[in-house]
This record gives sequence, structure tokens and C-alpha cells, in this order.
Amino acid sequence: MLRTLTFNILALLLPVLFSCEGVPDAVVPDHSQEEQNENKEGNGDNGNENTMPGQIKITVSGKTLPVNIECNDATKALVAALREASITYEADDYGGFEKVGPLGRSLPTSDTQITTQAGDVVLYSSNQIVLFYGSNTWSYTRIGKMQYESLDELKSFLKAGEGNISVSLSL
Repeated sequence: MLRTLTFNILALLLPVLFSCEGVPDAVVPDHSQEEQNENKEGNGDNGNENTMPGQIKITVSGKTLPVNIECNDATKALVAALREASITYEADDYGGFEKVGPLGRSLPTSDTQITTQAGDVVLYSSNQIVLFYGSNTWSYTRIGKMQYESLDELKSFLKAGEGNISVSLSL
């Protein structure tokens, strides 16, 4: 009886523990400024390895932008990797609207035909991260959205049109 009760409780709790905290529409909402300040010393997820943080960070040339992340298998796998160590890769301009580079690992995909906007971060071909400073329609897996003040700020951050950059992803 006790074993059955324990099993039933675990069966109910495990999906919640490994979920994205019941986030509506699969998008993790912005944290308040107070929460962001409290989380600066840690990795933003209060040390609980079973929950998803609301954001990851992208750093280019010593400047960092937060990325509000989606809740999907790709972001769960990316966050798991980032809990181990930050990921740095090289990205280059493509098509005059994006920076793309090999992640160095494959992530699960849930590609859908989407039209991206400036600031979108997507997974392409399971192993490439694309950072948009323009728009494109293709089949991608959404990772998240960079938080920036203006398009000029975003283009400057990504060094749009200037060639190769080093990109670091972290929690």
C-alpha cells in the first residue's frame, strides 16, 4: 500500500519537477528587476537543477544580453549543458540578417516553419545557433528572444555585417 502511494505521488511530481514550471504558451516570462538582482550571484534558477531558468545569457566582446527562453526539449538540453559549463562558439553573418555558428553539439529539435524577427535565437539543423538581427522564414526550433533596447543596439551587439564573432552562452 505504501509503495503504491509513493509511486503514485512520484508519478504526479516528476513531470512537474522536470517541466518549465507551468509556463503558459511555452514562453518563460520576464523576471522582475528585484528577482534579477537576487539571482545575479547564482545561475538564476535558485540552484534547483530540476527547474528551468527564465533566461540564459549571450556574451559578445565583453557585452551581455539576456535571452528569455522558450520551454521545449532543445532549451532543456541547452540549459542542462550550460549547468555544466558555458558554451563558446564562432558565428558569422549569413544573408545580411543573421549570425550563425556551430554549437559543437546536437540538441533535440521541434522545427516549425516560422518567420523570425530581430532578436530571435533559434536552433538550425540541430547543431547551429542562429542570432537574428533581421528576419527570415525557415524551419527552426525556437530557443528564445534576446532582450535589447533598440535595433541599432542589437546590430552593434552582434556586430552585424562585420564578419566572425565569438559568442558565449551561459546561465
